[in-house]
Amino acid sequence: MNPLHWSYRFSFLAGFVICAALLGFALYTQYVWGLAPCPLCIFQRIAFVAMGAFFLLGATHAPRGGGRWVYTGGVLLGAAWGIAVAGRHLWIQSLPADQVPACGLPLGYMLDAFPFAKVLKMVFTGSGECAKVDPILGLPMPAWTLLWFVLLAVWAIRASVRKRG
Repeated sequence: MNPLHWSYRFSFLAGFVICAALLGFALYTQYVWGLAPCPLCIFQRIAFVAMGAFFLLGATHAPRGGGRWVYTGGVLLGAAWGIAVAGRHLWIQSLPADQVPACGLPLGYMLDAFPFAKVLKMVFTGSGECAKVDPILGLPMPAWTLLWFVLLAVWAIRASVRKRG
């Protein structure tokens, strides 16, 4: 079956499966490879969870016409968030060693101790653990997530504009 001819429902189900697989791989790298996620990594995971939820809801409901854009909009919001976070993460990783921010507080502590707006500001400022590059197949993890955010956004749009069920 050619993926370009898949129905909206099957395309969105595939989007959900891809998000779940990416999150599974993130957990595998964390617990098997020992790559502890920095706060920006965790925010990228949250974006994949949001995208996966909208993909699953869209696959379950499979609306026709304009209703498709409700779920596609949710996927695109998650993708936009993920692209912004991954882009910031890559920028921090590209800084010279003398410009890398010092290691910060753990995300759990920040969420307990500060208002969410301040947590966002502190996370996006970055920290030393966010600058660490652990390449996978030659690319840092945020480069891979950025690629997947873009691909999944395009996938959702393609599924929504197709005329086939």
